Amino acid sequence: MHPYKTPLRYAGGKQKLFPFIGEVMSANELDGADYVEPYAGGAGIAIELLLQGKTAHIHLNDASPAVYAFWRSILTKTDAFCRRIGGVSLTVEEWRRQRDVLRAPGGHSQFDLGFSLFYLNRCNRSGIPSGGVIGGLDQTGPWKIDARFPRTELIQRIEAIAARRRVITIKNQDAEEYIRTYVPKLPRKTLVYCDPPYYHQSSRLYLNRYGPADHVRIATVIQRFLKRPWIVSYDSAPEIRRCYSGRKSFAYSLQYNARNVYKGTEIFIFSDRLQIPKQSAVECIQAAIGA
Repeated sequence: MHPYKTPLRYAGGKQKLFPFIGEVMSANELDGADYVEPYAGGAGIAIELLLQGKTAHIHLNDASPAVYAFWRSILTKTDAFCRRIGGVSLTVEEWRRQRDVLRAPGGHSQFDLGFSLFYLNRCNRSGIPSGGVIGGLDQTGPWKIDARFPRTELIQRIEAIAARRRVITIKNQDAEEYIRTYVPKLPRKTLVYCDPPYYHQSSRLYLNRYGPADHVRIATVIQRFLKRPWIVSYDSAPEIRRCYSGRKSFAYSLQYNARNVYKGTEIFIFSDRLQIPKQSAVECIQAAIGA
C-alpha cells in the first residue's frame, strides 16, 4: 500500500505532487494559509497538506453527490462508517449490490451512497467507477476483490481525517458556482488548486465529465473571477493550452495506472502573481513523483 492519507483511489491522483504544492506555498508565504480544491475527488493533496501541518483549513468541493456523500459521511458518521468497513463482505455479490446503489442513488441514504462510492473505489480496477471489479467477476485474475481493501489501514486513515473535522469544510456545488460565490469569502491568503476533469478520457475516469465548451467556460471563470492565488492542472491538450495562453505554465510527465500502465503529459498553470519555487519546477515535480 502507498503511504497516502486519502482513503480514495483516483486514476492520475495527485498525491505524489504534495511536496511540490508545499514548496509553492512556502515560496509564496502561504504556509498555514487556507487551501481549496473545487474539484476535490480523493483530495489527496489537501489531506496531505492538512496532516502535515502546511495548511490551517482545507475547503473541499465536489459536484458529484456520491463523492460529497463519502466525505460528509466520514466526517459526520465516522464510527458507523468505520464499522461498516470492518464488517462488509468482499464478494462479487456485495460488489453488485454496491454498484446498484451508485447507479440508482435516489432510493438510498446519503450514508449508503457515500459508502457505495468508497466500496467501488477500493474494489474496482484503478478506482474507476466503470473499471470493473479487481480480479474479474469470476475472480480468476492475479489480484482479487480485496487487493486494495486493507480494512485496518483504511479505518485509520478515516479516523485521522475525522479527528480534524473542525478544519475541513465540504461542499457539493458546481465548480463554477463554488468559485464565484464561496471562494471570495475566504481569506486573501488562500491557495486554490483546480484539477478539473481531463480534456481527454474524461468520460472513462470521472463520474462528472466535461465537454469542450465546459473546459472553455471554467477557464474563463478561473481567470476572470478567481481573486486568490491559484494553480490549475490538466492533461496537456492543445485546447487547454489555448485556454490559458499567456499564463505561466510548465509540462511534466506522469505515469498512470488505469487498467493499463501508461505515461501522459500534464500541465501546471499558475496565476500571474504566484511564484514558482526557485528549484526548477520540472526538477521539483520529478523529485516528488520519483521520476
